[in-house]
Amino acid sequence: MRENFNSELKYALKAKDIVAIRTIRLILAAIKDRDIVVRGSGDSGGINENDIISLLKKMIKQREESIILYKKGKRFDLVKNEEEEIVIISKFLPKQLSEGETKEIVKKTIKEIEAYSIKDMGKVMLHLKENYESNMDFSFASKIIKDILLK
Repeated sequence: MRENFNSELKYALKAKDIVAIRTIRLILAAIKDRDIVVRGSGDSGGINENDIISLLKKMIKQREESIILYKKGKRFDLVKNEEEEIVIISKFLPKQLSEGETKEIVKKTIKEIEAYSIKDMGKVMLHLKENYESNMDFSFASKIIKDILLK
């Protein structure tokens, strides 16, 4: 995955794609920061691929939150920048499950672990994170779980 970032950066530099260059450099800097923290605690390998995926998802979420604020402030030029960055960051993530697929998986998981009330939500989320960590939107999944368990 790290090699993919570097090769995409080289491609963006050749293509003179300013947004891609800026975004990929931000990704690489964030990974490097996390590597430093992990190495400080004794792990010489740096962060793993799942941690990188989590980092990318967090970066997308930050940009989505910024878009909301920029729209309120009528800063549509900044909204466009954030949206472009989301597109670039998303290219590096594994294919995400669709809303329909997520709903089906959540329903199946609730039946499998026999969750009956909202108190079982933690068990359901834990099971989903163990099995779909890299390709599921857990904020959407938690909404579905609440809808089902609160009925």
